[in-house]
Amino acid sequence: MPMIETINLTKKYGELVALNNLNMTIDQGACYGFIGPNGAGKTTTIKILATLLKPTWGEARIDGKVIGYQNPKIRPLIGYVPDFMGAYEDMVVIEYLEFFAACYNIHGKQREQVVRDVLDLTDLHHKANAEVNGLSRGMKQRLSIARVLLHDPKVLLLDEPASGLDPRARIEIRELLKELRRMGKTIMISSHILHELAELCDTVGIIEQGVLIFSGSVSEVMARASIGQVVHITVEDRVDEAVKLLQDVNGIMSVEVTHNDGTPRIELTIDPGSGLPIADLPNRLIAQGFRLSSIHQEKINLETAFMRLTKGLVS
Repeated sequence: MPMIETINLTKKYGELVALNNLNMTIDQGACYGFIGPNGAGKTTTIKILATLLKPTWGEARIDGKVIGYQNPKIRPLIGYVPDFMGAYEDMVVIEYLEFFAACYNIHGKQREQVVRDVLDLTDLHHKANAEVNGLSRGMKQRLSIARVLLHDPKVLLLDEPASGLDPRARIEIRELLKELRRMGKTIMISSHILHELAELCDTVGIIEQGVLIFSGSVSEVMARASIGQVVHITVEDRVDEAVKLLQDVNGIMSVEVTHNDGTPRIELTIDPGSGLPIADLPNRLIAQGFRLSSIHQEKINLETAFMRLTKGLVS
């Protein structure tokens, strides 16, 4: 049974369709990266899963329980971290956590222990008596994560947790999320910092204009975005002759010459279904007397895949 599932999930605001028949499945223990431009429907989806919004139609489930009908059973299973947090003025970190622990009916010695544990896990023990409003953006995000861990939820719903953070704070949040994965949490995270999602997540979903246009493993999205394998070759001389030779090779879709710091470089696009081994290309050139300076295959990352698969549309 999947931990998170949506079936034709739709949300309309008047005539505006924020989500359009969203069908998505996230397995238990997975870390799912939710990607899309601003206004694509990411926050709407997460708020519905957090039981904060009602869908117009369709269904969403957490651990088999239906959102909207079984919310009291669902809320203890989830932890929701919005992109910005709020707190009462003059409230210090330990008071903030004790307040939310009490909301989950955690009292007495158990509450003291739970608060200490989440402070240790999020490395906030040294900030226990600091005012929440005086914390840096990164510390506030770690405190938000500490808050949702108090009741030990199975599912974490994180909406842009690295938004506005400096590089060091982003790394610290990423390492914390890796530790939560090792603890077996199911994590759904939306983010615009795509290279970090590629490192953290095993599956991703790409949403545009309220429609889920792709959902699968990171390797699958790379393969789908790859129109062809791109290889860069630099020869020491006779560039035009090398281009003519490569144009006649079956499986090479296109051959272009680019200039990098004044040095001509041959860029090949190879049909991934042709079966042409890239390792054969240097041998073909060397056999005809060409001297190679370099050869390397261009790798498609998650940012490149996102740009190829989307059009920048919003609802």
